[in-house]
Amino acid sequence: MASILRPALVLFAALTLLTGAFYPWAVTGAARLAFPDEAAGSLVLRDGRPVGSALIGQSFSDPGHFWGRPSATAPMPYNAQASGGSNQGPLNPALTDAVKGRIEALRAADPGNTAPVPVDLVTASGSGLDPDISAAAARYQVGRVARARRLPEDAVRELVEQRTRYPAMGWFGEARVNVLGLNLALDTMR
Repeated sequence: MASILRPALVLFAALTLLTGAFYPWAVTGAARLAFPDEAAGSLVLRDGRPVGSALIGQSFSDPGHFWGRPSATAPMPYNAQASGGSNQGPLNPALTDAVKGRIEALRAADPGNTAPVPVDLVTASGSGLDPDISAAAARYQVGRVARARRLPEDAVRELVEQRTRYPAMGWFGEARVNVLGLNLALDTMR
């Protein structure tokens, strides 16, 4: 019995050290060397204090801020512990009702805006934590934000353009804006 038990325990201890200690340590070390900001959580700092992450969306509902994609996480929006989509397909009446309600809310917040509502302002992302919106979604909100802050629309539009990140090599993805970064930059405008 001891001849079987001892090698099993030694193998168990060796694999525990290898997969439970050495491998995570090596991967974390490599990530910190290759991608130091991302490995530290891509924290966004203001006055030396973390105010969020560039990788996880936050809920903004004030008319003077840009709004991100709806979040399908529960029990609260942008709950990183409950990352996941709503799993509602395009024929699901609950999704249709939610989208209609979101469109009505956007129209009520900015009644003079007759432009088509960008889809990413009314549908949740697959993770429910998307920190970015399309450049079109940011441009859609410029008028409301400018009026709420009593700023010239051109100045807010220019800020959106400055904060827009374009696709790599011109075709990997679409132009997007990080909502937290945009709102923090907006807060510094007078």
